[in-house]
This record gives sequence, C-alpha cells and structure tokens, in this order.
Amino acid sequence: MRIRVWYLVAALYLSTVDPGWAQPGQGGLSGTATDQTGGALPDTTISVKRASEGLVTGRQIDARPIMRAGEVLETVPGLLIISQHSGEGKANQYYLRGFNLDHGTDFTTTVAGVPVNMPTHAHGHGYSDLNFLIPELVSGVQFRKGPYFADEGDFATAGAAHICYVNALDRPIVRVSGGEDGWGRILTAASPQAGAGRLLVATELNHNDGPWMRGDDYRRLNGVVRYSVGDTLNAWSLTAMGYGGSWRSTDQAPQRAIDAGALARFDSVDDTTGGETSRVSLSGDWQRTTSNGVTGGSAYAMRYQLDLFSNFTYFLDDPVNGDQFQQSDRRIVSGGRLSHRLVSRLGGRPSELLVGADLRHDAIGRLALLHTARREPLAVRRADQVSQTSVSGYVQHDVQWTPWMRSSAGLRLDRVQFDVDAGVPENSGTTGKGLASPKASLILGPWRAAELYVNAGYGYHSNDARGTTLTVDPATGAPADRVTPLARARGAEFGARMVPRRGLEMDVAVWRLDLDGELLFVGDAGTTTASRPSRRWGVEWNTNAAPRSWLTVDADLAWSRASRTRIRRAIGFPARLSEWHRRV
Repeated sequence: MRIRVWYLVAALYLSTVDPGWAQPGQGGLSGTATDQTGGALPDTTISVKRASEGLVTGRQIDARPIMRAGEVLETVPGLLIISQHSGEGKANQYYLRGFNLDHGTDFTTTVAGVPVNMPTHAHGHGYSDLNFLIPELVSGVQFRKGPYFADEGDFATAGAAHICYVNALDRPIVRVSGGEDGWGRILTAASPQAGAGRLLVATELNHNDGPWMRGDDYRRLNGVVRYSVGDTLNAWSLTAMGYGGSWRSTDQAPQRAIDAGALARFDSVDDTTGGETSRVSLSGDWQRTTSNGVTGGSAYAMRYQLDLFSNFTYFLDDPVNGDQFQQSDRRIVSGGRLSHRLVSRLGGRPSELLVGADLRHDAIGRLALLHTARREPLAVRRADQVSQTSVSGYVQHDVQWTPWMRSSAGLRLDRVQFDVDAGVPENSGTTGKGLASPKASLILGPWRAAELYVNAGYGYHSNDARGTTLTVDPATGAPADRVTPLARARGAEFGARMVPRRGLEMDVAVWRLDLDGELLFVGDAGTTTASRPSRRWGVEWNTNAAPRSWLTVDADLAWSRASRTRIRRAIGFPARLSEWHRRV
C-alpha cells in the first residue's frame, strides 16, 4: 500500500529586539560574516545569488532564548527543531528539507572556519557536535540550502551553515545564571587591545541535570582564545578553541514497566549510560584585498575524542550482562582552504571569478565498538583504524549580462581516498573515488523590489570508509556488499525574493533533490545499511518583518515530500514515508 507523505513545518517567532553586544562587523575574516573564500561580507547582508541562502546576524541570535548551543541553528529558516536524546553531551539531531539529518548527515557546519562534521565516525557518519559553541560570541550564521554552490562539498547536499565568531566585544561580559534541575552557567569574555590587534578570551562553565530521577550531571567546559589584526579588508587571526564534556543519560523506558509501577516516568533502566568527549583546535586565517579582488586562506588542526555508552535493548540480547555498548572515536583532523575572488569585466559586462581549493585529512587512530556492562568492557565487536583524505578544487563565474539578468556557472572537482585497517583483516583495504559537480544559476530582476532565481546543480555525500572496503559482516562473518565511496546528488529550485515595503522581506523557493543512495554506517550495530535512491521536493516560504523598532516577526513555512525511487518492494521498503513536524 502506498503511503502519501506530507510534511508541514510552521514556525512563528516574535521577540523584542535587544541590541546585544555580539555584533557582526567587528573585524575581518571569521569575526564578521564571511563567505567560504575568506572574503568579508557586509554587516547585515550577503551577496545573495540564490533564493535559498542568507545570513542570520548576531543581533538576531542574541534576541532569541537559547537553552542548548545547537539551537543557534534554529535561526536558519526551515531548519526545524534541534532535538536531543541520550544526554545533553551528545550531538543534536537536525531536520531540514524532508531529511531527518540524524546528527548532521547531509548538512555541513563550520565554526570560526573549522569543520564540525566528522566523517567515518564511531556513532554515525557526519556526526556534528556543537556543544563547544558559545552563542554569545556568534557574529552571524551564513546558511545555504541545496547543491548549488561550487565552494561547498561533502555533507552539503541538504544545506550548510557557517557560524562566525566576533573578533572583539563592545564591552567585557560576566554572566552567572542558575535554575531548576541543577542548571548553572558561568560565562566570562573580554577582548582587550593587545599590540596591533585585539585578544578575545572567553570561558564557559555549564552544568545541567535535567528533569530525570538520576540527573544527567552534564558538565561542560569551553574556552576560546583569538588574536586578530586588521579590518574587514585586510586581516589575519589565530584562534584556539577547547571543549570537554561528560554526562549521564536517561534513555527510553519500557511502557509496561511504568504502567506496573516498577519504573517512574523519568527513571532509567541502565544508570551507567552516557559519555565523555573533548575537542581542541587551533586555526588561522588571513585575507588580503586589492582593487580588483580578494585572496583568502585558512588552516586548522584538531584533536577529537568520544566515548559514548548506550543501551537501547537492555537485556534482550544478553540476559545476564545486558546489552550496553561503547562507541569510541579518537582522531586528529587537519586541513585548509585557499581561494581568490577576482572582479573584472567580460565584454564590457561586470563579472566575478572565484577559484579555490580545499584539503582535509582525518587520521582516525581508534574506531571501536565494544560490548560493555556498567561501562566496563566485556568484548570488542569491532576495532578499526582509518586514514581518510579529501581534496577538491572549484571555479565559479558570475556575469551581470544586463541590469535585470545575471548568471552564475560553477564546477567542483572532488577526490576522496580511504585507507582502512580493520580489526577483521578481510575488511581492510584502500579505495577512493572522484566526482565532477557542475552548478548553474540564473537571476532575473529586480522588478518592483522582486527578483527571480533558477538554480540547478550536482553534489554528493561521502559514505563511511569502513563500508567501502567491507567484504564480511564483522558481527556474523557472513558475506557483505561494499558501498560506493561517493553518492551522487542532483538538485534544482525556482525561487523569488521580495521586499514589498521597508521593513518587510520575503522569499519563497520550490525545490527538488535526488540522491542516488543513502548508504549509512550504523554505528550502533557496527554494520553498513544500504537504502535505495530517494527523491525529495517541497516549498519554503520565509518572511522577516520589523513593524516597530522594538519588534521583529519571523515566519517560516516549509512543506516537503520524500519518497523512494527505483522501488524494490520485495525487501519491504515503503514507496513513501510519512511524517509531520510543527514548531511555534
């Protein structure tokens, strides 16, 4: 039986506007909203070439109540409810354009130029943990949706968000807050003058138990140190970020146990689930502006680790010791990007040429899945080491053909190489793949404060490296099929952006996105699960109004439909999936 899928997402947000202290435009590079080439953007607008991109300013973010750091992304129109499960220290779950993005699959996120997504991760491919983010330091969030941008690569099929930090504060900050359920937070931040530049220093201490019978005892320590020199045109900066977190988690409970009075509603069956994680990074970026262009570059290095203890079935598989398992990840990440944006004329018409290159290497020293009891190891189910390298180059050319028509054409070349040293020798090996992804856009207008957009492009997402060399199931020893290293994505959209009167902005987009496959490594089981190609399409309508100087109204409406293509009913997949989301 076919199941029709309709998604309706509605969000209405009203708030009084606090001018705030974390303003964009305090300095160059990541201190202001920047594009991915390092070029500084204006304080409150970006050079919009497509309907599904925009900028959320630090002032807009500061006006919203934020409980978790990841909720900063809820300011992105259509990025629905940042949810949480298995404890406060675990990465959030994200939902956008018909996707349950899980913990970040198909959505790229960076903070101060450093990538957040983790490929070939112990818990899930693309894992994106934003708990190291300090919301008060955010100067803006540049967001994009769809595979239409030559400078966006892996994980960006559904969209991307680039979170920028300020370089300097208007004044020092000391914030102390406390509340119910063991909530407490201390934030200090200052940015004194230091030589020719500014030194930003911020620390955050946070504790939260939540409403559970056994409190989460979530402990978070964050630190940021940034030294920046220059302005919005010519600048450089060095940034160090550090984060450590530990927590316990209260997971699902059997309804029959609650009905029988054996468990309270907020009680836990396994009181030792939870985790520990840390992330330390050092990054640098620079920018130089000339009369006809902008050159920018960045580099980063990061050490990351996670130990996550979960128990979803309790005593189903092991009635004696229980079913708790540990997912462990240890890695060193390094990389960088270089770009140049040249402003010139083509046949007397204004044009802009963007060229750039990206490089990233993940040296993953430990990817382990263990059977545990009360966090003590009982058996190793899987233990691997992976070396993963991605390199890419891109070019994009924009031309203003007439006062009412401009175009953008781009090409991105990506190559990913995997080297897997598996605990099961049959699953070791080296593999790789390259893809070329063309992009194109046509923009018509403005006419009476309205512009029309037509976009189309190819993209991709990578798959977990362990699935690309797989020959036998690590749990059963049965033969297993390998997955492709890169899965192709194709997207298109038609949109309009309108400013009917001062203080009122609206944009609407009709979009479609096809994926050749959604092949995922299931970290909870240590195996790779293949799913069929998919198709998603929908409509988004976003409105921002400022009827008074003290009042803003944001209204976002998104409707989308997701279905499987090339249906193979013999294996039991439905043709379409059904889900409703709503946020007010």
